[in-house]
Amino acid sequence: MTAGLRTVGQSGDHTLVELTWREKRVEHRIRFGRIVDEQRLDRHRRIVSFAPGSIFAFVRWAANEYGTIISRVDIVRTVGAGEPCQTLPFVRPGGEILLRISGWPKVQRVLAAIDAIEALGIDAADAAPEHWRHINHRISVNEPFRIYSPEQHRAWLLRREVSP
Repeated sequence: MTAGLRTVGQSGDHTLVELTWREKRVEHRIRFGRIVDEQRLDRHRRIVSFAPGSIFAFVRWAANEYGTIISRVDIVRTVGAGEPCQTLPFVRPGGEILLRISGWPKVQRVLAAIDAIEALGIDAADAAPEHWRHINHRISVNEPFRIYSPEQHRAWLLRREVSP
C-alpha cells in the first residue's frame, strides 16, 4: 500500500508506516516515536513518516470472530537512503529492527518496559538502542531483563555525543 506514496509530499529518505484502526478487528499504531509527517488515507488508515535515524515502536494487533490472531511489537531504527535495512510489513523501506516480539504476554512485558522508561521522564525514542536489543533477547528466551536507568541513559547520551 505504501509503495507509491513517496511522491506525495514525502521526503525520499523518510521511513513510511501504514497505520490502520478498525474497531475490534485491526489496530496498527505507533506507541512512541517522533512523527514528522502524516497523511490520512481514509477513516481507518493513515501514513506517518519518520526521519532517518529515529526510533519508533510499531504495535500490531488483529482479531477475528474467534479472538486475537496476532499481537506484535517492533521497535525500529529508521535508515537513510542507501543504508541496508530489514523489511517489515507496513513499513517502507524498512529499518534496523531492534526488537521484534509477538504473543500478547510478551508484548505486554515490552509495553510495561516502555512505560517504565517514560516514568523516568525519558522519551522512549531517546533510549539506547542496545537496551531494546537486550529486552528483545531476554524476552525471547523468557528471562528477566535489566531495567533502564537514568545512569544508563546518561552514558548513552554521552557516548552518542562522541561517536560519529
